[in-house]
Amino acid sequence: MSRRAQTTAEKLPAKRPAERRRQSRFDKVFAVYLAGDQGSARGIARNISSGGMFIETAAPFALGSGVRVTFTTSEGRAEIIAKGEVRYQCALEFGGPEGQRGQLRGIGVRFLSFETSAREQHENQVLH
Repeated sequence: MSRRAQTTAEKLPAKRPAERRRQSRFDKVFAVYLAGDQGSARGIARNISSGGMFIETAAPFALGSGVRVTFTTSEGRAEIIAKGEVRYQCALEFGGPEGQRGQLRGIGVRFLSFETSAREQHENQVLH
């Protein structure tokens, strides 16, 4: 590559990959409870959309397995249960301060359906 071509290439901004996501993301962090054929676990939900979410958990469920994700409002008044399918697993190891190593493990869940909790069903019957 000539010197002039190299200089021109260095000045051009790098192309960003096209956004492949169909739904916009809501990056709110909150605790969830997972249940499935492989047992149960706690997790931290991140990066939620109408189609699914990423859940940070120490006990990832198997690919393709069904999972129920239960989360509540911060006041504990409403409980939402999402039925989903594990679409991917993620395991990252990274360097931290003072040479410490950090790890992040989790699963990507695609939502299949939603249901109301027994508590909400009872409250709706009492109100009507």
